[in-house]
Amino acid sequence: MKKLTFILTLSILLVSCKTPPPRNYIQLNGFTQGTTYAITYFDQENRDFSEPIGLILEQVDSSMSLYRQNSVISEFNRSPSGMEVDSLLAEVVKLSFQICDETNGAFDITVGPLVKAWGFHMKRGELPDETSIHKLLAFTGIDLIKLDGLMITKKYPEVTIDVNAIAQGYTVDLISKFLEKMGVGDYLVELGGEIRTLGKSPRSNKWLVGVDKPEDNAITGESLQVIIGLSGESLVTSGNYRKFFVRDGVKYSHTIDPVSGYPVTHSLLSVTVIDKTSAR
Repeated sequence: MKKLTFILTLSILLVSCKTPPPRNYIQLNGFTQGTTYAITYFDQENRDFSEPIGLILEQVDSSMSLYRQNSVISEFNRSPSGMEVDSLLAEVVKLSFQICDETNGAFDITVGPLVKAWGFHMKRGELPDETSIHKLLAFTGIDLIKLDGLMITKKYPEVTIDVNAIAQGYTVDLISKFLEKMGVGDYLVELGGEIRTLGKSPRSNKWLVGVDKPEDNAITGESLQVIIGLSGESLVTSGNYRKFFVRDGVKYSHTIDPVSGYPVTHSLLSVTVIDKTSAR
């Protein structure tokens, strides 16, 4: 994600992909990481890259999926003091350290247990008591893990990491790099709402991407805040207007402050960031 702590299925309408593209443009669609992906690209040789892209998706999933008990990250989380991991997870953790530093600690991949305590991992809101939060805070903080090459160590057995906030953007970047390596100069890669583009779309000089208005219970694509033209850029949108719960008139967002252990409280509903890559 773009230097943000939001963990969310993003709501972005790909305006340029609403109708089938011309014959020379190839579309690949599917499911991965608990969400959908859509890839549109132009290749002079009309090559079908579904197999190698599927391999990339499987490699990321086997490395970073918290839902797979045999994934690398799941094995690390179960380990008492850490372990040697694969190059994909090591790269994402390294990037997470950088983003944590750039955001003054707001982005923290050890915040997962707090997210679970508030019930967001199961999509049901819960109100943990103050004692539970303080206990979890003792095992929260990116300074509790160390990265040395492929070796990740942790200070306490209870420390775990969750890279869902960055994994989708990282995957988009991996697929984009693969397409460029294969000589593809026109593409749009979207996974879970995280987007990266290059070159031209089938119908315009730029890829047109619509960003939804940050409204409660909004239907994707029904009401757009803005339509943005992209070429050689990535776009990521996130916010608190979709994933939240209300108790006794108080709204609790899914974005957890790793310092306080409580959901953040501010008037900011949605943020869209445009940059060269999706992971950052």
